Order: sequence, then structure tokens, then C-alpha cells
Amino acid sequence: MTRKQKRLAIIGGGMSFIVAAVLLVMFAFGQSIAYFYMPADLEKTPVNPGTRIRLGGLVAEGSIKRGEGRTVSFTVTDGEATVPVSYTGILPDLFREGQGVVTEGMFDAATHGFVADSVLAKHDENYMPKEVADRLKDKGLWQHGGEGEAPSTATPSTSAASADKTGATK
Repeated sequence: MTRKQKRLAIIGGGMSFIVAAVLLVMFAFGQSIAYFYMPADLEKTPVNPGTRIRLGGLVAEGSIKRGEGRTVSFTVTDGEATVPVSYTGILPDLFREGQGVVTEGMFDAATHGFVADSVLAKHDENYMPKEVADRLKDKGLWQHGGEGEAPSTATPSTSAASADKTGATK
């Protein structure tokens, strides 16, 4: 083998390695993608059973039903449509009716319902996933401060109501 042939073999091997790595990464990402839907989206474009998705919205009032063991069923709504959800596991502490929720799982052909394998509830009073908050704002269901903006973390102005050392306001 000449020097030129060795060089071409090394370059060809390196390129093959890079192509193989890129294809493996693309395959891995393709397997883990879960598209986000609201219940009204599912009425317009049905999802095939077995397709992994994220379903977001509000937990419908009066819809939480405890089953055997750790099985819970509830309904996710966006004000236009509802989707029944079944989940087996421990729910987040802040999971309750009327609160924002994002579930991840797939539709079951036998039960015609959504079977979730993870449930995410908002973790404090100011947080909701951006996709869910935007969609609820569009539908007029957002109730946080009217505008959906997080409250300011700035300290209140001391000029409006300042106190002296005795506690009296000026």
C-alpha cells in the first residue's frame, strides 16, 4: 500500500465511523421523542394506539377516582374536550382537581383511554409548562393574575410605606 492509499483508507474509516455515530444518535432521538397534545388537538388529529405522546391540560373537577392499589383515573381537559387518563403509581403531592398537569404515555386500544406512565403536576403556585399555559391563555382558561406572568421577585418599594424603628409608618 502506498502512502496515498493508507491516507485514503484512514480518511474513509474515519468518515464511516462519523456516519455510523450520527445514525445511532438520530435513531436514539427518534425513539425518545414524545409529541405534546391538548385534548382538543386529539379530537382534530387522532393518535394511533401505541404512539408515545405528552398530554397536557387541567385535571377536570370531580374526575379523580382511586382504584385498587395505586391506580388512579382522572380526566384531563382544556375547556373544549376531555380525555380519560389511567395512571398506576404515586401521584405528585400537588396533584389535584383544577390544577395543571402533563402526562406522558400512550393510548390503549382495548380501553380507548390514555394510559400514563408519568404524571407531572405544577411544583409551585407560579409554574406551569409553557405549552400548557399558552394554550390555556388562548382559550381564556388561564387564571393566574389574568396575564399569566410570574410575579416579580423584586422587593416592595420602601418609599410607599416605610417604617421607622418603632414600627410606625411615615
